[in-house]
Amino acid sequence: MNLKKLKIGNIELENNLILAPMAGVTDLPFRRITKKYGNPGLVCNEMVSSKAICFQDEKTFRMLHCENEKRPISMQIFGSEPEIMGKATKVISEMADIVDINMGCPAPKVVKNGDGSKLLLDLDLAEKIICEVVKNASKPVTLKIRKGWDKEHIVAVELAQIAEKCGVQAIIVHGRTRDEFYTGKADWESIKQVKSVVNIPVIGNGDIRSEEDAKKVLEETNCDGLMIGRAALGNPWIFKQIQDYLENGQKAKEITSEEKFQVIQEHFELLLKEKGEYTATREIRKHIAWYVKGMKNATILKNAVNQIESKEEFYKILLEYFDKG
Repeated sequence: MNLKKLKIGNIELENNLILAPMAGVTDLPFRRITKKYGNPGLVCNEMVSSKAICFQDEKTFRMLHCENEKRPISMQIFGSEPEIMGKATKVISEMADIVDINMGCPAPKVVKNGDGSKLLLDLDLAEKIICEVVKNASKPVTLKIRKGWDKEHIVAVELAQIAEKCGVQAIIVHGRTRDEFYTGKADWESIKQVKSVVNIPVIGNGDIRSEEDAKKVLEETNCDGLMIGRAALGNPWIFKQIQDYLENGQKAKEITSEEKFQVIQEHFELLLKEKGEYTATREIRKHIAWYVKGMKNATILKNAVNQIESKEEFYKILLEYFDKG
């Protein structure tokens, strides 16, 4: 029905569903789990600082690790200095299939430096950055934005037109202002407005939590694809569920406890391999909270996992919770 291949520049995606970049979440283990169990057409790395790339920051380059990862992958950079963004783009182009510019992040620590969604208040600077990134990119460039800074500064349509003129190959629109953060309801009408004024693919983002939401956004906005972020937390299956629903109209069965147990184990093993025991046992805590949300005695499990410091402790608690003793 609305499931289709999507072309961004010279990159053809298997389908038009995309895993959103999420800070502290969409690392290599998370992307691998999502690709295996959800099969989105594209996954995005967590955003990285253009300055950190130019300064060759070791931690930042670890975040960009994508060795032996199934392609394609998009890498997102943020910053507010055109020259620095251009230099960072050259580096990112060597690793990614698509370079994405972040002009939507609402986080105070990002905005206070003039980055992310703060650029929605300065379209002249935004244009310089976009043009500089496109000029220095050897891969297709996409742009992720919000509909505006606040209700007095709704700029999605204007910025989308600027982006297309600069050579951006697709634009992702989150239907909220920066002021709204993640509160209230996403304004899908803003996605429709952008779609009506540009010829490049427009990807809808915001409040796509279910198969029905996905179908509704595609039909109401005529957008070319969907980007899903928070709804994929603890639920990598959502992309496959949406694909099946769009193709045959049937909702998938609920994920079983056994399936969750298997995926949690696999996710933890990937974290161990990628980041070592110390970091893995701490990072799995947030993922556990997402995986078992709504399950019986989930709070007991979350509290127990929050105390662990070794893989042995983790497996002991996990096996007990899922009655694998």
